[in-house]
Amino acid sequence: MLTRRHTLGLLAAAPATALALPALASTAPVFSEAGIAIRGGDPVVYFTEATHRIGSADHAATWNGATWHFTSAETRATFLADPEVYAPQYGGYCAFAMSRGYIASSVPEAWTIVDGRLYLNYSLQVREMWQRDIPGNIAQANQHWPGILA
Repeated sequence: MLTRRHTLGLLAAAPATALALPALASTAPVFSEAGIAIRGGDPVVYFTEATHRIGSADHAATWNGATWHFTSAETRATFLADPEVYAPQYGGYCAFAMSRGYIASSVPEAWTIVDGRLYLNYSLQVREMWQRDIPGNIAQANQHWPGILA
């Protein structure tokens, strides 16, 4: 019999597994929705403004198989000068799911910068679970990335 605590724990984990699937042979190196990375979020703004903002197709660029939107020509130029610095880790897939060996989508609101690297998660609730052991989760995710795409 499941106790209320166990049931709540299972419900809390549900978002992490709802779209978490083993990688397929043709998994793209960057998570995108309709070809747009970070669901349109400007990756540079996380670093320069410590927040997330949705960019515009007016300031778009293509990199690593996806279209990236930016809030200005300046943030676009900053990204293109060194995209590896600003692009989210694990191709923008959920960092928590990656630590568990799965591929899952992410949302621009559920972000964290650790040691100068951007990590995204499936939801704010999943980000809370990921933040309980960031070093351990990063170590585990690094073991899966990028081989999980193959």
